[in-house]
Amino acid sequence: MVLNFAHRGSLTEAPENTLPAFQLAIEHGVKAIELDVQLTKDGHLVVCHDHKLTRFNKHAGLIKDYTLEEIKQIDIGSSFHEKYKGVVLPTLSEVLEVCPKDLLLNIEVKNIPVIYQGIEKKLIDCLREHERLSNVILSSFDHVALKNIQEIDPSIPLGMLFYYRILNPWEYAKQSGLNITSIHPNNVYTDKEFVRECKAFGYNVYPYTVNDMERYEQLVEYGVDGAFSNNPEIFVREN
Repeated sequence: MVLNFAHRGSLTEAPENTLPAFQLAIEHGVKAIELDVQLTKDGHLVVCHDHKLTRFNKHAGLIKDYTLEEIKQIDIGSSFHEKYKGVVLPTLSEVLEVCPKDLLLNIEVKNIPVIYQGIEKKLIDCLREHERLSNVILSSFDHVALKNIQEIDPSIPLGMLFYYRILNPWEYAKQSGLNITSIHPNNVYTDKEFVRECKAFGYNVYPYTVNDMERYEQLVEYGVDGAFSNNPEIFVREN
């Protein structure tokens, strides 16, 4: 079965990485959701992709420069649509409370270019508190963060993200010594050979971000195990 992830929730229907976006994705019947975590100035886990909030609120700056209380005063929703005015960034705890436990969560640690010291332990502690360690993938472009996660809890499945093309990333993943269960490449360079080699090394392949149906079908033909997508036609689909 091909497993597709609603990328940042249903972000074409509601502000990305917000409770409404996740709730809409769940209503669509998704099997998996992708989301991003960062830390506030006072060390709380909030769900957001960008390190800067400027895209959502022109008066806002970096997440790391705000306390959680201050973050909760920043309107994220109205930049998407007036009906979402007043929607704010959720904490990871708030998201976990609305996500059924049979829903696979891919949680990406947004550790570049801002490095959040200690975010890995806070993330694992939060998941443990919500009894959410059994149906999750933790991923990052920061492979040191993946190493830190493994040192805290070696049982957690890790997803290794790649943006640029590198030589033999499947060999790099194997030689890293990390408990990598899946490789998440940019879909632009994901071809049949890439998928074949990754799977030969025992890795699932989940390319991002696949929004075009024709491209999606091509990737499925190559043998990918799923994809991250903004397109509801794709992320609710089961092959």
